Amino acid sequence: MKRLAVYCGSATPADPVYIETTRMVGRALAARGIGVVYGGGKLGLMGAIADSTLAAGGEVIGVIPDALVNMEVAHKGLTELHIVRTMHERKQAFTDLADGFLTLPGGTGTMDELWEALSWAQLGYHAKPVGLLNVAGFYDGLLTFAARMGEVGFIRPQHQKLLIASDDLDDLLAKMAAHVPSRPIVSMKAEDL
Repeated sequence: MKRLAVYCGSATPADPVYIETTRMVGRALAARGIGVVYGGGKLGLMGAIADSTLAAGGEVIGVIPDALVNMEVAHKGLTELHIVRTMHERKQAFTDLADGFLTLPGGTGTMDELWEALSWAQLGYHAKPVGLLNVAGFYDGLLTFAARMGEVGFIRPQHQKLLIASDDLDDLLAKMAAHVPSRPIVSMKAEDL
């Protein structure tokens, strides 16, 4: 994996574990020579992943819709900043530029990105690993819910392991590197989405 799309929040929660872990992830990815593709903002966890990766000598590519440039305060000090027209173009750029997806804590936008990466894997648009770092148990409920979707039959058996989760970054990256793509429902291309 040469680059990972990192999904995370533009907020800074009161509990310092989230920002501290995000900074650790940025440093760790840079130390491994793994570049970061992310939402292009300089606030919250988004800013922390960018700044910590850059400070450790890593590559950071931001992708931000023009409507959010001022709202999310676009980060101007990145290796590259791509300004796109729509959120869909942003998520497609994440997929095109990265070799996998790493989800850190975040809100609605982070969930949208995570679930779309999983959906696109099921549909055969990509065969890249989708990882989730479960910082301080933040995603315990989501992981229970994802397992329940599989138990009930809403996620096909071959797709029940698409979401790769761990509470340890080294373990998560190792699992992502060992990822074996599942059999997709169909094989879609960008123009099919």
